[in-house]
Amino acid sequence: MSKILLHGTEAICEGALRNGCRAFFGYPITPQNEVPEYMSVKMPQVGGVFVQAESEVAAINMVYGAAGAGTRAMTSSSSPGVSLKQEGISYIACARIPCVVVNVMRAGPGLGGIQPAQGDYFQATKGGGHGDYHLIVLAPSSVQEACDYTYQAFDLADKYRVPVMILADGMIGQLMEPVELPPMRDLSDIPEKPWATSGHYGAGRRVLNSLIIKPEELEPHVNALQRTYDEIYANERRADTYLVEDAEIVLTAYGTPARIVKSAVNELRKQGVKAGCIRPRTLYPFPDDTYAACAERGCTKAFLSVELSLGQMVEDVRLAVNGKKPVYFYGRTGGNVPEEEEIIRAAKDALAKAEVK
Repeated sequence: MSKILLHGTEAICEGALRNGCRAFFGYPITPQNEVPEYMSVKMPQVGGVFVQAESEVAAINMVYGAAGAGTRAMTSSSSPGVSLKQEGISYIACARIPCVVVNVMRAGPGLGGIQPAQGDYFQATKGGGHGDYHLIVLAPSSVQEACDYTYQAFDLADKYRVPVMILADGMIGQLMEPVELPPMRDLSDIPEKPWATSGHYGAGRRVLNSLIIKPEELEPHVNALQRTYDEIYANERRADTYLVEDAEIVLTAYGTPARIVKSAVNELRKQGVKAGCIRPRTLYPFPDDTYAACAERGCTKAFLSVELSLGQMVEDVRLAVNGKKPVYFYGRTGGNVPEEEEIIRAAKDALAKAEVK
């Protein structure tokens, strides 16, 4: 198939549109403004609904309503805007409504800057709102994956009846690369949703609720959610590995840094350092089994987590490695992206420290 040149934000839109998304609610914020702009043009062309809401809070609650009625619905924003959506996301998770939330991350905390960053990892993977819940979190590292992962996100959301988040940094959102678009899905192929408040005559009374007052009713509901998360953990952990079979130092990153890390691994190999890398494609569920397998190898001496943050994913790497090998961290913040030479130095330093131990 032929490819077309797209921004990461545009590729996200195409992935959504082509897998049946027919309702989009958003609000402008850099660096994801092209998502609502693109959707405002494309959604009417496919018979869908586009609304520029009055706020991020309004947008996520519009998703609640549309997705609750059975429509494949999406919203997008960037870091502080996603913070404003957290209460609504928690409500949606409790009501077991599938939807897709896109976060094109910018630097923080606070309003921060519009350059790429990864400081929202905790927010995305640990349940940014209140209560016990999780999202499936997918982390693209290319424009092609931005399209593909968004396409997949709608199927995952429907399969488990959970919100799914596309967590992309600002560079992935603004990058332009060739993309092979998936086919446009026939809406009749999307399975019916017997739980949806569709209003169909004869469907019976259907209620979607996130207010469960009685403790004896709320606890079983939360436990049922946990069983779903356990199923997601068992079935959906995904990661790519590169040259880890004989690696002494295993680097790990997601998003934009993963691309630079792979180049750094190739250069380290040229310099005689046996390096490899792990790139998690799902941040929740975290692919801890991939890290644990590397930690069991006798050749592996250390891990290095490279992030556009002060160190967030590194905590999950340490939990996965479970003390079997030392785990080190290298990060940049404020919208700065590390160069290959920085990562090479950090990898050599980490390996030297591990060998001293």
